[in-house]
Amino acid sequence: MTSNFFEAVKARRSVYAISKQSPVSDAKIQEIVEEAVLHSPTSFNSQTSRAVVLLGEKHDKLWDITTETLRKIVPADQFEGTAQKMGSFKSGYGTVLFFEDQAILKQLQEKYAAYADNFPIWSNQSSGMLQYVVWTAFAEVSLGASLQHYNPLIDDEVKETWGIPAEWKLIAELPFGSIAAAPGPKEFQPIEQRVKVFK
Repeated sequence: MTSNFFEAVKARRSVYAISKQSPVSDAKIQEIVEEAVLHSPTSFNSQTSRAVVLLGEKHDKLWDITTETLRKIVPADQFEGTAQKMGSFKSGYGTVLFFEDQAILKQLQEKYAAYADNFPIWSNQSSGMLQYVVWTAFAEVSLGASLQHYNPLIDDEVKETWGIPAEWKLIAELPFGSIAAAPGPKEFQPIEQRVKVFK
């Protein structure tokens, strides 16, 4: 397969060595995230997905919040590794925060009671697709990124710091930046064990 789409899919990797530079403008980063939010699918076209882009000092602040939050719960003799990991995320250019609007989910659950239990599942699936679209689009413009999950530990302070609506539930964090070191080769299980075709 040589289509541009699959080339982008193959280029998307978890990149942990990122720097405070970006190969594209802030406007381009915003455009990528906005296009991804607009065109990633959601159940019932509910458009529950939300994104917040943190750049510069705001990005640094996020990882300071996360570091100090973890300092309260990670044993002191084990914290050095945690601090180094947080530092590696902070060394990036920015972070995208992914949220799902719980107010819309509640409305859908009330309107379509038969599917009430499924809406949170579908919401997470929608968020996952949005995360993947942004991550892959970043890879296409040579931005390295890795998906992180420090929610719900940091949720309250994040919402307070940036005035995020209470109804928005934090799902994931995507720190990104110029690629300082490419990831190693990726190993794959035999595809025959993962895909079955019946004719």
